[in-house]
Amino acid sequence: MTGRLSKRFASLRQEGRTALVCYVTAGHPDVEQSLALIQGIAEAGADVIEVGVPFSDPMADGPVIQASSQTALEGGMTLAGALELVRRASVSVPVVLFSYLNPVLSAGPELLERAADSGVDGILVTDLPVGADGEVEHWLANGPLDFVHLVAPTTSDLRMREIAQHGRGFVYLISRLGVTGARDDLPEGLGDIITRLRAATDLPVCVGFGIATPAQAAAVARLADGVVVGSAIVRAAGESVEAAVSLVRSLREAIDETVTTA
Repeated sequence: MTGRLSKRFASLRQEGRTALVCYVTAGHPDVEQSLALIQGIAEAGADVIEVGVPFSDPMADGPVIQASSQTALEGGMTLAGALELVRRASVSVPVVLFSYLNPVLSAGPELLERAADSGVDGILVTDLPVGADGEVEHWLANGPLDFVHLVAPTTSDLRMREIAQHGRGFVYLISRLGVTGARDDLPEGLGDIITRLRAATDLPVCVGFGIATPAQAAAVARLADGVVVGSAIVRAAGESVEAAVSLVRSLREAIDETVTTA
């Protein structure tokens, strides 16, 4: 099965470009601004948009995304609402649903088909490591969405290969341990980890956690197939949709400039 995610990365590879993967929290700052944000960042140069489903106990998220989830929940956002948001946005770039396991299971067995019908292309479940629940993993892996997996910087080579065998679309490499959030610098040894992961999979490698500025995005773009930016965009969206779209545009320009001058 070749979906929009695979086609997007194949197209970028042919063009010699690096993907910009942008995360937003569904319903933040509110529904209508969230809709405008998704459409705006697609136009500003996002190659893939991760739409986060707000959750009451976001263990892997830092303070910025935690606060955005709380705001979205207080505004009534749900997983069903996130799907409706994607449907209304109707963007031309692939969309990945980014969720914790509880909302996914609570949505019922028809979730994957409903998501695909809404315009979702992939799903990433942050708290479902490979091997944790074979039945649920089989369901996710054999549905209409690309099942994207996370890899930690401490993951062994053997475990990397195991994770990659179960994934589709791309592999999300967490650049550092801890929760999400902008950092002042990139972790040492990131290039070596990316090299190890490339040896374990043919899937595109996208790197996230802590990337906040155009300079950081450009540095990661020299190493990876994709650059994931989340907290910085969510923080900017808290100021205004325009601020977030402007940030995405500057990230896109920095990444493309790096590829051009490489």
